Amino acid sequence: MILALASLSAAFAATPPASDSLLNEPGRGYAVRLDAEIGFLAPLAHTIQFGHDGTVFDYVADGAQNVLFPTVRFDAGLDVGKRETFTLLYQPLDLRTETVLHDDILVDTVTFAKGEPVDLRYGFSFWRATWLHELLPAPERELSVGLALQIRDANISFTSGDGTKAFVEHDVGPVPALAARLRLPVGKTAFFGAEATGIYAPIKYLNGSNVDVVGALLDASVRGGFAMPHGTDVFLCARYIGGGASGTAKNSEGFGDGYTANWLSFGTLSLGASLR
Repeated sequence: MILALASLSAAFAATPPASDSLLNEPGRGYAVRLDAEIGFLAPLAHTIQFGHDGTVFDYVADGAQNVLFPTVRFDAGLDVGKRETFTLLYQPLDLRTETVLHDDILVDTVTFAKGEPVDLRYGFSFWRATWLHELLPAPERELSVGLALQIRDANISFTSGDGTKAFVEHDVGPVPALAARLRLPVGKTAFFGAEATGIYAPIKYLNGSNVDVVGALLDASVRGGFAMPHGTDVFLCARYIGGGASGTAKNSEGFGDGYTANWLSFGTLSLGASLR
């Protein structure tokens, strides 16, 4: 379990479609919205450990994640009436780096030696469905709260440069969360928005798994932008993606003891556009 969000791209969800919208007809009881973002992601902190005796590996200090990575984000929304919003979000997240180890490390039961080149992959893409209920159904303001269900797709690997040694972890799992969103107008055409999706809880009681793990998720963002003709918006968005999990899987299929600790803090800055 880890992080991972409904997008602040939905900041106009409670706003009626523009009269000249390319996507929606005015006066209709529902409205469709499409959002996309492109920008960069900066790992602020990121550690992982496999096995109680395994090395706590710092991806930023030792795994070459001290650089910027390209990032994109896609969101589709459906507004029903004046109060209900449903969104589907896809956030690809696949960080691949190469490094030469400064010290020996133990990953589960696999040892990689000091001075050895290692190829690293940290894939944690996720999909999220969110329902939001508008508390103040005003045409130009929004305060919504709701629930989210995130599905994360983990693909993590350590592979020696010569390909003779490898540790590979694959996992798919659901993560329920709470969501909230705020939108305020600024002048006649500008807007400000903020959103947060997150949770902190024992995972096994939430998703019914056999994993005795404590985990957390926080996806929080702020944005500012402008409404353009034909129901389009452009915006600048700053986002924090953080969280992680630590604990032991009782029925681990790996060679070690099943313990994993995975915690990260990422920041993103992106440009985006909405069609509503």
